[in-house]
Amino acid sequence: MSARILIAEDEVIIRMDLSEMLAGEGYEVVEEVGSGDAAVERARELRPDLCILDVKMPGRLDGLAAARIVAQEDLAAVVILTSFSQRELIGEAVDVGVGAYVVKPFQASDLVPAIEVALAGRRQLQTLTGRADKAEQRLEQRKTIDRAKGLLMDTHTMSEHEAFRFLQTTAMSSRSTMAEVARQVVHGTVAPPGTSDAG
Repeated sequence: MSARILIAEDEVIIRMDLSEMLAGEGYEVVEEVGSGDAAVERARELRPDLCILDVKMPGRLDGLAAARIVAQEDLAAVVILTSFSQRELIGEAVDVGVGAYVVKPFQASDLVPAIEVALAGRRQLQTLTGRADKAEQRLEQRKTIDRAKGLLMDTHTMSEHEAFRFLQTTAMSSRSTMAEVARQVVHGTVAPPGTSDAG
């Protein structure tokens, strides 16, 4: 599937050339705007895969300010276009979360690798974020299970093995997860038979 791209460039001729170049390379240009403000607004609405932003644009937001918002809100990958090749600008672009950087005048052979690098970088970041969220969730579940085991051991004089088995068998019989049963034990809504804690 071809990437959906939003272009923000205030010079109409460059914008048209860019759009034509991208279409020729098999990308889908979903929007063309002339300011950073419009780029952020349309990126929020359209959710493109990538935004190509010119550094110098009129309005409240220049390209870097727009790039910062697009990156912070994870709206799209970002490629910055500029006719300035100062090193501090490159550093600033990286700091705001820009995936790649292309200096004008450019050709398709400059632009395509930059687009692919930015898209790949965003995919990798999303994968890592997803993994981190899952790891955090697993850690929380483990803590809840340990807490429930501790409660069962203290309150119902169970061994650690018995407490674990109780959580496991209750989860299986109720077609639930051990973490869910552990939460119920902690909240006092589930307890071993013969006790008055449940209910």
